[in-house]
Amino acid sequence: MGDKPIWEQIGSSFVQHYYQLFDTDRTQLGAIYIDASCLTWEGQQFQGKAAIVEKLSSLPFTKIAHNITAQDHQPTPDSCILSMVVGQLKADDDQILGFHQTFLLRSYSSSWVCTNEVFRLALHNL
Repeated sequence: MGDKPIWEQIGSSFVQHYYQLFDTDRTQLGAIYIDASCLTWEGQQFQGKAAIVEKLSSLPFTKIAHNITAQDHQPTPDSCILSMVVGQLKADDDQILGFHQTFLLRSYSSSWVCTNEVFRLALHNL
């Protein structure tokens, strides 16, 4: 990983950490958000750490597993990192579904937090 640009190292580490928390204990995701963070989940808007964690914790499944197909990371002019993830997820006994997720990461109090996040299932012709 040492030969990758720092923004790719940070973005990849964040993505790995995010999905590990999401798949094992979504209630712990609050540590990666701040009160100004925004989430768009399937078109629904949520703002603030508490609202985001409440939404993610209340999703209607008990078990989930993400499989990341690809991830891309870019530095932004204001020293943030834009990360896009494409993959598949399996919730409970439902069918495997594709998804797209985008994160905007910002350095905040000596750690990286997610200030903006957008999630969509990759559903076609439904």
